[in-house]
Amino acid sequence: MEFGAFVPQGWRHDLVGIPVEEQWAAMQSVATSIERAGYTSAWVYDHFHPVPEPTQEPVYEAWTLMAALAAVTSKVRLGQMCTCNSYRPPSYLAKVAATIDVISGGRLEMGIGAGWYEHEYTGYGYPFPKPSVRIGQLREGVEIMKRMWTEDVVDYAGDHYTLEGALCRPKPLQNPHIPLWIAGGGEQLTLRVAANHADYTNFGVDLDQFNHKSTVLAGHCDAVGRDFGSITRTSNFNVAIAETEAGVEALLQSYRDMYMPLFGAEMTEGMLQRNWIDGGGMAGTPQQIIERLGEWKEAGMGYAIVYFAEAAYDTTGLELFAREVVPALA
Repeated sequence: MEFGAFVPQGWRHDLVGIPVEEQWAAMQSVATSIERAGYTSAWVYDHFHPVPEPTQEPVYEAWTLMAALAAVTSKVRLGQMCTCNSYRPPSYLAKVAATIDVISGGRLEMGIGAGWYEHEYTGYGYPFPKPSVRIGQLREGVEIMKRMWTEDVVDYAGDHYTLEGALCRPKPLQNPHIPLWIAGGGEQLTLRVAANHADYTNFGVDLDQFNHKSTVLAGHCDAVGRDFGSITRTSNFNVAIAETEAGVEALLQSYRDMYMPLFGAEMTEGMLQRNWIDGGGMAGTPQQIIERLGEWKEAGMGYAIVYFAEAAYDTTGLELFAREVVPALA
């Protein structure tokens, strides 16, 4: 199993209290801590408005961060979980990704999904069509990106995108192309796109859902003649880790203290239950988390991307996880 970790960027209100002029330094520091700790990859989200409610807190743009992080790291791979296909024309995105792959020395991961956050679509003036249309756009977008990265001149005539003589130089350094992570668990459409094109998938809010979606993906792979085992299945986990159970409780209380002024007691408690305590949440000591993630590994998950809400302020948990959990499951 491999492991990546998220860089705080404000989308989940994880830069609150840090002056704007110091926020890039905080993000850069976490990214270099991720690299130094030995994680395979560092990740950002592709969003414009924060969650669980839009506020005036800053949210840093994903692909701008990709270029910046490429320049200040040297070994860790860099990804987005995940790029919203609707926010940039796929031909343009292919060009941006190829450029950053070269800047990074071939360290880019291409996370891509159909998009879901309607508040952002409306706010930024993007059409928000029904899911089948967005997933159709995703399929065509992935096809375009792969061709832009591997062909000299691209003509494309689809239902959603048309290209005439598109050029993409420089090409990515990675061969045959930048790895594609197709995120989302839509069973009829998204997972079929993944069966055709994904190097990695990302789904599963809990283990039961992960197992079910894996079965659906395997069926799509059979239907299109793809080796199911050639796709690495991944999922994301919110982690609150400490050496002792008392330390875990203290960490969760620090989350309450951080979120309560922003969202009130009821929403804050719901966030903690949903994100860290129930379902796929990972709040516990190293051994407790090893046992829980071990069940996911047995189910076939090959890559976990972990999020530490406190990372911009304290990297103790990020480092403890790397030191004790990663070697037990790698």
